[in-house]
Amino acid sequence: MKRKLLCTLLAAASLICAVPVHAAAASERTVPVQVDGEILSGVSTLRAGVTYVPLRTLLESFGDWDVWWDAQSEAAKAATDGFHITADPAEGTITVNGITYLGIVFVQNGRTYVPLRLLVTQLGGGVAWDPYLGGAAVSSPEAEYDAADLYWLSRIISAESRGESLKGQIAVGNVVLNRVAEDDFPDTIPAVIFDRKNGTQFQPVDNGTVYQTPTALSVEAARQVLNGEVVLEDALYFYAPALSQGTWINSNRTYLTTIGCHRFYR
Repeated sequence: MKRKLLCTLLAAASLICAVPVHAAAASERTVPVQVDGEILSGVSTLRAGVTYVPLRTLLESFGDWDVWWDAQSEAAKAATDGFHITADPAEGTITVNGITYLGIVFVQNGRTYVPLRLLVTQLGGGVAWDPYLGGAAVSSPEAEYDAADLYWLSRIISAESRGESLKGQIAVGNVVLNRVAEDDFPDTIPAVIFDRKNGTQFQPVDNGTVYQTPTALSVEAARQVLNGEVVLEDALYFYAPALSQGTWINSNRTYLTTIGCHRFYR
């Protein structure tokens, strides 16, 4: 009788313990993470609202970091000028320059995973959730630009004006930033690009080319635009006559100039 009761209790306990495991597995999914406009290689995961990334992959994207596994302490360690990190899976802690923070650390497929926001913010970088990417945008500690701004601006420039001169590509970028400054449009670069208030504003959003890897020239154009380079100060619209009649623009907006294959309007 006692043996039967013990087995019953053990079975019940096993069932109870199994529930959180299944719940955690169900809530975990792979998500993209981009750093300074470049998608991070390797698998990053979202667990219970927290994004976890491989420590080595993240830090190497920041630049000159040494990352290693310390077999004696059974923890991952990393160092660069001015910073030393210990990520301890057993303790569930991350120590940055002697200050310890609680945070789940786990090893999976030979990689040590750490909570993205916790580590990046302690290193002086920035992390934001990008709903258009469906993942995290990371601005490294030494970044000159917001990661989401560079990521999407370079992609819309490339999708709209791939093959145009640098001047023509900067002009397309100017249109985006000019809209950000106008009250009639959203107030961030990604929101302007994906604006659908009066219908899709940029065709690459509909045909999917905005998600393609940008050309090197388009990335350079985006950087120059974010640095304040201006080719067209007032332009808010453009179209390519070879691809569109531009009926509404021609009837309702003021023509400014033509650069390459694009006509620009205020």
